[in-house]
Amino acid sequence: MAIISLKAWYVPEYEPLRSLSDRPHDLRLAKNSLLKSALRADFLDEIEVVSSSEWFQRYLGGDTVEFYIEGSGSYVISNIDLISHEIYFTKHDTFVNLEPTVFFSYQTQRADTSDIIREALVTSIDSLNKKSRFSLSLEQSHRMTDQPIKLNSALMSKLRRSLLFVGDVSPIATIDSEPPQLLLSPQVCVEVGYAMQVKRLDQILLIQVDDGNQGTFPFDLPVFQRLVVKDYKSLAKQLPEAIATHLRRFNLF
Repeated sequence: MAIISLKAWYVPEYEPLRSLSDRPHDLRLAKNSLLKSALRADFLDEIEVVSSSEWFQRYLGGDTVEFYIEGSGSYVISNIDLISHEIYFTKHDTFVNLEPTVFFSYQTQRADTSDIIREALVTSIDSLNKKSRFSLSLEQSHRMTDQPIKLNSALMSKLRRSLLFVGDVSPIATIDSEPPQLLLSPQVCVEVGYAMQVKRLDQILLIQVDDGNQGTFPFDLPVFQRLVVKDYKSLAKQLPEAIATHLRRFNLF
């Protein structure tokens, strides 16, 4: 029976899938068995090539070594037997399917605050791209109709695949209660809630342009995830560092 060779790419740090496929693969595999959370394969490269590779040296040093395997997804190496040419992989949740984008959830109720945030985002992304390994781009919500947000839409897919979610949580009103409650844009709230389900907390940044309203904020998030500013000038000063901090795990800069 003919051996079907699979390409595998070593992923030492964040790299979008389209970038991986544009560069040469690092390993050739022949799949032996595939389980729900694991994969057993034979490597087809020479032992000398494998043993001298950067990823194998990292494996010997006890580091987690990740590969993206053609047609199967992302895995980390669990065990290698150089003599028998066998490698055992374990399924791994990875960032390789994320796009180098910042997703902005804006509001229409207070369009002025979203305009401030949008302008600061564009300026900050342009500045960060001068030192980023991959060029970041800005994706935005759509508020073109009165239809409810569909969680299985292409728009939500863009939110899910973004590196960072930014939401305009400037309050649109205050509910007269004890204590007073800040009321946010309902569309933004839906997208913030979805982001909290599909993204890590450090991939979420909420920005509030303060208008003096006092009240309880509806989302219980760590302080570093909520940026409260007075105006564009203060936001433009703080935002580049805030974005860089939230994207630190991706080693972009």
